[in-house]
Amino acid sequence: MEGGAADYNPRTPEDVFRDFRSRRAGMIKALTTDVEKFYHQCDPGEENLCLYGLPNETWEVNLPAEEVPAELPEPALGINFARDGMAEKDWLSLVAVHSDAWLLSVAFYFGARFGFDKEARKRLFHMINGLPTIYEVVTGTSRKQSKERTNNSSKSNKSGLKNSRQSESYTKASKTPPPKDGAESEGEDNEDMEEHGNTLCGACGDNYATDEFWICCDVCEKWYHGKCVKITPARAEHIKQYKCPGCSTKRARA
Repeated sequence: MEGGAADYNPRTPEDVFRDFRSRRAGMIKALTTDVEKFYHQCDPGEENLCLYGLPNETWEVNLPAEEVPAELPEPALGINFARDGMAEKDWLSLVAVHSDAWLLSVAFYFGARFGFDKEARKRLFHMINGLPTIYEVVTGTSRKQSKERTNNSSKSNKSGLKNSRQSESYTKASKTPPPKDGAESEGEDNEDMEEHGNTLCGACGDNYATDEFWICCDVCEKWYHGKCVKITPARAEHIKQYKCPGCSTKRARA
């Protein structure tokens, strides 16, 4: 299996955080944009299966490591057994919770292995805590919280993200407006980041960035990096109603 301690050895809090963030991105993909593929791989007829996030931002469903103790802490066993015994949404949420627990255990395993002191552990936790949990991304909790923070912090004379969604062009895609000269441009960029900075990608869970292409699902109203859902600005121009991978697969199964 990829991603073992022998394959990848982060040695600073920043290294461990990069490893954490990459594994987290892979697991979020499994539970959101790749949910159809993940669902089928979790066959209840198979043996105990685990969901692994890998350092290259991918994921895999596999049997636990044979060696005891394993090179890394093991994810929750038997996620496939619960698949058909509960609603899909509840099952994905359950897997998300166990995935969050596994990511923390892996991060602090590295911290212990490489002798992080109190300050290094504190720095690592602070960086991790700056990201929403997988559970929050999968259930949409992080999106609701970011909306509330944005609405509470917005001034009445600013056009927030919610108002921007009312325009057809912004519903299809969000792109950075052309830069203007002088201090006015810098001020507008700061306002844009303040208004949209709490918006999270429904696929990878990362924050809004003004230099990236975004697109909004017309069904669930979640925002996605174009690169995460493989939509380019040119392609978005020809999409009348965009449905994210999760909404598309749900309708197909229905």
